[in-house]
Amino acid sequence: MQRTSYEIAHCIVCGRRDATVVAEADELRTEVETLWEYHARRLRPDTPTPRLADRLAFSEPPPLRLVRCVDCGLVYRNPVERATEVASFYSENAAGSDGFAALHASQLPTARAQARRIRHALGRGGTGLEVGSYVGAFLMAARENGLTVDGLDVNPAVNAFVRSLGLCVHDGELLDYRGDSLVDVLAIWNTFDQLSDPRGVAFEAWRRLRPGGLLAIRVPNGAFYARAHRAATNGDGFARRMACSVMAQNNLLGFPYRWGFTVRSLRRLLSEAGFTAFRVRGDVLVPTSDEWTHVWARWEERLLKRGMAAVVRTRPAWAPWVEILAKRTARAQVLRK
Repeated sequence: MQRTSYEIAHCIVCGRRDATVVAEADELRTEVETLWEYHARRLRPDTPTPRLADRLAFSEPPPLRLVRCVDCGLVYRNPVERATEVASFYSENAAGSDGFAALHASQLPTARAQARRIRHALGRGGTGLEVGSYVGAFLMAARENGLTVDGLDVNPAVNAFVRSLGLCVHDGELLDYRGDSLVDVLAIWNTFDQLSDPRGVAFEAWRRLRPGGLLAIRVPNGAFYARAHRAATNGDGFARRMACSVMAQNNLLGFPYRWGFTVRSLRRLLSEAGFTAFRVRGDVLVPTSDEWTHVWARWEERLLKRGMAAVVRTRPAWAPWVEILAKRTARAQVLRK
């Protein structure tokens, strides 16, 4: 079995190397064990392994160490997996066709709400590209809302599933994509945090959008994770249980992501790439429970996420997930670091 190789990282927003430790390897291993214990109580014992994808099984391996930039607040892995290995994590088939179909169905309601917000922000129909289109939920929702959006993903198996739905998806990454038509919308839902070079992708997004075009990004909130991790590690019994439950329901335990953007760090990066953020929205993870989840656990997830969403929607800094809509404005003035 090939071993993952690592390199020393720095902040990809401000370029600094000064950082404070958020979580060490033993703490992160404990979080992964807690995640499995949490879902073991909520899932049927005969749950098929492919149906654990994006709930217990993630493409990114657990971090060896998490740190936080002292300047902009970005949470990131240090050391970090080499960029040459990142695409291979996501190019493998994780869920199978049945799992893809289940994920598509569970993500469709959230995707429809996102597509409506995009349509409202544009004020009309338009063309678009989604980076990391995965099971095609947003592509389907965009079409329902009068938007013509193509997908782009590195996983051939998931792309074959998306094409079976009659949707258009291309193999590969944005920095290698050969399409040359400018689009009205470029969406990166739940993928920007997993890219090996999100800074480069932000600059490339500016190049591929029409003047005034929209960039839509949804990421896990690194600041929220840092606070919840402290509560789960140092709080009393109740605080620990609540922090672990909220992190488990939002796929934050063990932090299976490459970058933990904060509202401040993401605004800064987008501004340097030539965008003006005009709408910042707090959110929670899309529903993950399905027919393999005990009924009581389905209701638990529904009530927890509805309650959290109502509280954090207008307080994105305190939300486990953050959605940003930004407009392509001035030409980028800051060189890529």
